[in-house]
Amino acid sequence: MSLKDVAEAAVSNRFKQEVAKTKFHSVRVEIDGIKFASKAEGHRYSELKLMERAGLIRHLRLQVPHPLVVNEVKICTYIADFCYMEKVPFASGESWQPVVEDVKGMKTPVYSLKKKLLKAILGITIRESR
Repeated sequence: MSLKDVAEAAVSNRFKQEVAKTKFHSVRVEIDGIKFASKAEGHRYSELKLMERAGLIRHLRLQVPHPLVVNEVKICTYIADFCYMEKVPFASGESWQPVVEDVKGMKTPVYSLKKKLLKAILGITIRESR
């Protein structure tokens, strides 16, 4: 093996480590200095920012924790990708309703359980986007 082959192998191994795949093969991205777990989540963030500028939503927050407690015992914490207030038109005007949103590529059993707990304990329904 030549010195050139050794150098190429070292560079190749280093590159593989830097671009290692995530658990569900998603590609991490950074938008506005914020790191997102997937391209889909980053894309949804960009859409929500446009909606916020247009006045369709307000109070956009990212990675919002929701502790799930039963009988004063903390079971787990669900972390929502996005939480915001959405404008809802009514005949008498308009109103704002809270939205908890999660970008899902793959629904794991743990996610499904947390989704049910969130609904049962806090009465919150998760809006899923892909």
